[in-house]
Amino acid sequence: MESLKIVVSNPFFYPFEGGIEHRMHKLCRVLADRGHDVSVLTARLPGTEAEEETESGYTIVRVPCRTIDVYNPPYIVCRDTLETLRRIRPDIVDHQYRWAPSFDKDIASFEGRKVFTYHNMWGEGVGFQKVLSEINDGLYRSKLLKYDRIIAITDAVRDDLIRRGMDGNTITVIDNCLEVLPPVSETEGNFILSLGRMVATKGLKYLVEAMRDVDYRLIMCGKGPESQRISRLIARYGLEDRIELRGWVSDEERERLMSECRFFVMPSIQEAYGLAATEVLAHGKPMICTDVDGLPGNVKDAGLYVKPKDSAGLAEAINRLLSDDGLRKELARNAVKVTRTFTWEGQVAKTEEVYRSVLNG
Repeated sequence: MESLKIVVSNPFFYPFEGGIEHRMHKLCRVLADRGHDVSVLTARLPGTEAEEETESGYTIVRVPCRTIDVYNPPYIVCRDTLETLRRIRPDIVDHQYRWAPSFDKDIASFEGRKVFTYHNMWGEGVGFQKVLSEINDGLYRSKLLKYDRIIAITDAVRDDLIRRGMDGNTITVIDNCLEVLPPVSETEGNFILSLGRMVATKGLKYLVEAMRDVDYRLIMCGKGPESQRISRLIARYGLEDRIELRGWVSDEERERLMSECRFFVMPSIQEAYGLAATEVLAHGKPMICTDVDGLPGNVKDAGLYVKPKDSAGLAEAINRLLSDDGLRKELARNAVKVTRTFTWEGQVAKTEEVYRSVLNG
């Protein structure tokens, strides 16, 4: 089958790490393995080279930029994006971001074929952040209409876009999944686990509040704008002996914690997918999570569900799962089944089909 020249674009990429960047890396690596000429077009963050050949078979091309550190990720202004894209002359572009106006405008203005991968719910955020996100997504609609196809990472994201007036016939769902499945863990440690970016949409303050009624150890991993607030809340409730804040942890430590925890708690207010949930389920660990957005479709029958912002409901679910060995084992068996249903290789093949359908008109 004829190989394609593909550009996957996002102003943020390695060494900047997040769920979107990890998905991009897996996508590019497998596309390169399938014989395609693949480049990541991104911004040149401090300490990076203008161009880099990776060991995974794809190229990283970085354009000049300036960042304003008001949030994580920072606000970013890029230049020469469209000129660089024209120089590469790809058959198709797969854009993965919508909060960098200068970069996004240039990608949307590219005259060639392009798709947009939609990772988050429309208007995602809490409080004033949600207002800004709604404004941004409303303004972005005109750019989104310039794309030949939209890839949504969950059914929930697709359905949300349709509710916002997007044509469902232009949207294809291609889920996240794991590149390599870890060994199923038989270990049940003496702690429960929460990990991910500490932002308001993760609902972590409700988990801290719930721990007032749970006599057990919780390890929380991650950093972000909410880190200090969560730390202060733990101190206010006198929970330092129950809740341990680890900050960012290495990949090795992350894997160890996931394989040894008793179960995982994800109290998100909004969650388009929840990659951390899939990673923990793959270790054979049960979940307690909120019934929002893409989480039920991801976790399925491997977890207990609570309403968002419900600290009392969280505490009740945590205590129930701690006390019921049979239920934990049942959910653990279901967790293994959930994560063995599809492979990343198969998802990339679906992505490739979308690219070819766009190129074939």
